[in-house]
Amino acid sequence: MRGFLVLEDGSIFEGDVFGARRKVLGEVVFATGMTGYQESLTDPSYCGQILVSSYPLIGNYGVNRADSQSGRVQVWGYAVKEWCRHPSHRDSEMTVDELLARDSVPGISGIDTRSLIRKLRTRGTMKGAIGTSEPAELLEEVRRMKHPEESNLVARVSTKKIVKFDERRRKTVVVFDCGVKADIILELRKRFNIIQLPFDTPPEAVRELDPDGVFISNGPGNPAHPDMMATTVASLGRLKEELPMMGICLGHQLLSLMFGARTYKLKFGHRGINQPVKLNDRVYITSQNHGFAVDGDSAEAADLEVTVTNLNDGTVEGIRHKELPIFSVQSHPEAHAGPQDTSFLFDEFLKMLEGP
Repeated sequence: MRGFLVLEDGSIFEGDVFGARRKVLGEVVFATGMTGYQESLTDPSYCGQILVSSYPLIGNYGVNRADSQSGRVQVWGYAVKEWCRHPSHRDSEMTVDELLARDSVPGISGIDTRSLIRKLRTRGTMKGAIGTSEPAELLEEVRRMKHPEESNLVARVSTKKIVKFDERRRKTVVVFDCGVKADIILELRKRFNIIQLPFDTPPEAVRELDPDGVFISNGPGNPAHPDMMATTVASLGRLKEELPMMGICLGHQLLSLMFGARTYKLKFGHRGINQPVKLNDRVYITSQNHGFAVDGDSAEAADLEVTVTNLNDGTVEGIRHKELPIFSVQSHPEAHAGPQDTSFLFDEFLKMLEGP
């Protein structure tokens, strides 16, 4: 079935619809990973977005049971140059087409993804749609739609109830689930007992659980959304002098906001598995998925030390409070997909909780 991807600037890309046969509107973004499409599709940080893969062939090793980062596909739409109809891997259980269809997510293939991504790099991310209607109809809907970030996307992907993982460890950590990836939970469970909390859990409820530390996860949307400022950021502010804290991705941005720093939207974000960062005078290659960043000048004014920087554009990739036992990173040390060069950061959090 022929379909279209339409951008708010009027650009039209014609291709073949796969996955679910339905219309979807969202923010069009791109990711540069050569592998890891299953992890990206199921990463809650992509909620609200139509994802474009820069690698031209997607799905050649199929979809398996182990690599999903949540219980369903989280992207709202998927655009590729070509998807593989006959994957080859011993662990493959379905095609990427079957995965999208299972979770009612539309995809479009056969489009010029190189041209599309060059446009997004020049103009920045844009609102867009995938559908089989006439392009003029889709464009009108796109221009009328509210940006997905105007809604609280975290509320869509956060756990609705408290989930406990008793690993018989010495320390217990509560996780503010803003859209946490499954492999972050796995890395934490190697070191702690884990209590996974809804994003809007009040500080009183956290204190009742008597944890040794607080972890704030990745997730979608604008970190400075009023709902996030009124819930997660406010709760962290009331707990910051009581418990050590670590944040990843959105969690990094929320911790920075809690101390009074500012965040801003990047032109086209960092989404891929080969982003170089500088930490402790060493260069690490990291996995990243974010569209917002912390303003460096405001971080330093908020008594935060900038500990990690992105070597491509100089943006802030990590902070540490100058007095309190609190730190965060923008990239994903758990990777999946991508390199695990910075997985030692989870061990640093454990040392912080165990003390000298």
